[in-house]
Parts: sequence; C-alpha cells; structure tokens
Amino acid sequence: MTFQRARTDEQRSQRRRQILDAAAAMLTEMPVAKLSLNELSRRVGLAKANVLRYFESREAVLLDLLDTEIRDWIADLERTPVDGRGTARERGDALADLLATSMAGRPVLCDLFSAQGAVLEQNISTEAGIRHKRDARESLHSLVRLVLRHVPELGPEGAAALVETTLLMAMSAWQCSRPSDAMLAVYASDPELAAMRLDFTDLVRRATAVAATGLLTRRQQPADAGPAG
Repeated sequence: MTFQRARTDEQRSQRRRQILDAAAAMLTEMPVAKLSLNELSRRVGLAKANVLRYFESREAVLLDLLDTEIRDWIADLERTPVDGRGTARERGDALADLLATSMAGRPVLCDLFSAQGAVLEQNISTEAGIRHKRDARESLHSLVRLVLRHVPELGPEGAAALVETTLLMAMSAWQCSRPSDAMLAVYASDPELAAMRLDFTDLVRRATAVAATGLLTRRQQPADAGPAG
C-alpha cells in the first residue's frame, strides 16, 4: 500500500486512525510487550520515521490506543439499559457482573490496562502525558456517572472508589490470569493444580461486588458510630 503525505488536519487525523487501527489489530495477535514500531510501520505501509510524524514513540501510540479503547468501552456500557429493580446490593452485584464481563470481552483494552504504568507511561513527553491524563480524567468521570446510574446509593465518593477498585483489579487480574506456556502445561498435568488457575472475569466480578457492598455499608453507617455496649 502506498501513502501520500497527509497535508490537511483531516488527512492527518485519518492517518493517525490508520496507525491506531493497525496497532489494535496487532494486539489481537500478540501482547503489548511484543508490539514493535518496526512491525507497526510495516503494517501501515509507512517508514518508521513517518509513523513518528504522528506519534512520538511506540508508547505514545499505545497510550492513545488505550484512551480510544476506554472511550469505546464506556460508550458500550452507556448503551446498556439500567435495571433499577432490586436492593442496592443486588444492583451492585449486577453492575459488578456487567463491568467484569464487558472488560473480559475486550482483551485489547485489558492488555493495555495491564501495561499502563510499566510500559505505556514510559518514553513519552510531558505533553503526551498531559493529554493522556486529561482523557483519563474524563473517562473516570464518565464511569462514576455510569456507576451512579446503577447504584445511586453509593454517592459520588463511593462511586469513584468503586471505579478505582475495579480498574486496579482489572490491571492486576489480567496479568495473573494469563499464564505462560510453562504454567499451562503445569495446569494440564494435574487437576488439583488446574484449580489454582485464576479467571479474570471471576476475579474482577468478585472484587467489584465485595467493594460495592463494603462501600454501601460504610455509607449507611455514621462515621462516628462506635461499637455497641
């Protein structure tokens, strides 16, 4: 494929989108750690130097892709109908299941999340970091509003705490639930050992549900309430 140099803002935006789409496609075949700028350049049909006209580094590409994946995920969540029936705890459990299953269905998002601090936020400029954190702040606000639609009893602070807990668990759970080939062989060798294999959806669901229940309980109890007797 032959590309002409992008000259207008629209053309530059389209070129960035092509690079991001290629990176997303690569992440369906390989983990973040194995995605190289050289291979990405080859797949989009541009010289490496030309890719760097649009993104300052490999990490900047992946960071921009993470922000895009998060926005797409939130958009899907916002289209999910809210069922206001049941107790606050029951709705918290339902929300936990929604968040866990929706993330599990987005492996590219989860892989990027898990690499955010150690990989994506390295080798970037201050300007790129500012853009990312501003995008992340808006996404967090959107997720808090989403949580409040499902479980308004949590209140803004509780909803924010639940979002943070869910995302942090997802970052850790994704890595823990992706065993190496060596560990897959271990699990295959012994059913008792296989029972130790961690499941991403279950981990995130349980952690989010427990956090929601705890936050609801703390909100219902006065802060100065001491033990009875």
